[in-house]
Amino acid sequence: MPNSHLPDTSADTMDILSRLVLSPVAGLSPLISRLQQMSTAQFDELVSLAHSNHVVIRGMEAYRSLMLQANDREQVRCADNVIAAERARIAHAATYLQAICTVFANAGLDVTVIKTLDHWPDFGSDMDLYTNAAPDLVVALMQRQFDATIASRSWGDRLAGKWNFEIPGLPEAVEIHMCRLGQTGEHLTLAENIPARSRALEFEGKVFRVPSPSDRIMISTLQRMYRHFYFRLCDIVDSSGLVASGILDYEDLRRSAQQSGIWEGVATYLVLVSDYVWKYTGSHLLLPEFVRDAARFDGKVMYCGKNFLRVPIMPQSAELYRLQLLDTFRKGEISSGARLGLLPWLATAAAIGHKITGSDKGIW
Repeated sequence: MPNSHLPDTSADTMDILSRLVLSPVAGLSPLISRLQQMSTAQFDELVSLAHSNHVVIRGMEAYRSLMLQANDREQVRCADNVIAAERARIAHAATYLQAICTVFANAGLDVTVIKTLDHWPDFGSDMDLYTNAAPDLVVALMQRQFDATIASRSWGDRLAGKWNFEIPGLPEAVEIHMCRLGQTGEHLTLAENIPARSRALEFEGKVFRVPSPSDRIMISTLQRMYRHFYFRLCDIVDSSGLVASGILDYEDLRRSAQQSGIWEGVATYLVLVSDYVWKYTGSHLLLPEFVRDAARFDGKVMYCGKNFLRVPIMPQSAELYRLQLLDTFRKGEISSGARLGLLPWLATAAAIGHKITGSDKGIW
């Protein structure tokens, strides 16, 4: 498994990886000499960055193609080894994921795979699922069928309504969100509608229920704009591909996001994706004007830091939080508003804990 505590990666390595997964094939040839000049340590850094950004298969396949053009057999072999190892990991994890979903279905419980399969042919470092089933039923099912144990739950996990399960023989954790979404579990309606709006899709012979296109974008927005405040490169690739596919219903997306009080965040998320794509392709995504009008800031604020593409918390992300909080109280959703009100305190506690102990484990 990739190390989750990687050293800071240079903007230069992020630039190389971004070009590999975003630039048009015809524009990649100038990258060949740059790649051939990389040392072994730099190649390893590129692979580590690809792991932490969930683009190993896509990044290494592009790398391999360029090395084939250059007739550099040694580097082709290196890429093949990385790809083979990652495909083996994904195949193993997907078998477990299918088994989990089958057990839920046989028990008459809904389950939707969120985030994890958005990256296909890549795969996340854990498995994320959503269900409207009662937590006690899910916990009992996971323990009985998979001998699963529950990982220690942080304050944030308890507020968000999520459990992490560890299964013998499976390196990846299984994170199951139950009845709630959002950093403090403030989204009830959005969460409740996920299964009914989901659709069945096939992934190399295995069929899973995944969120609707609109829900995929909203879930990504919650994770990136309201929780982590950074993008993985896979978010850019996945969401730009979804937009380019033409299946995204923007009216449905706006309506659903407005109901959840996160429309400005969704619009901003899409504009940030579009701006980053433009940087490497020369073309913006074809977004409706009402999406761009609702965005609160653009890609100029993004920067590379600690292996990811980051968005400033102050004042940009804080403004999105303020708008969400106001909208929640305006709708009379007192319970959700109270949960959201805990977010700054939770973030402060996490920051203090990290400063004292070097980790925010148990809090965030």
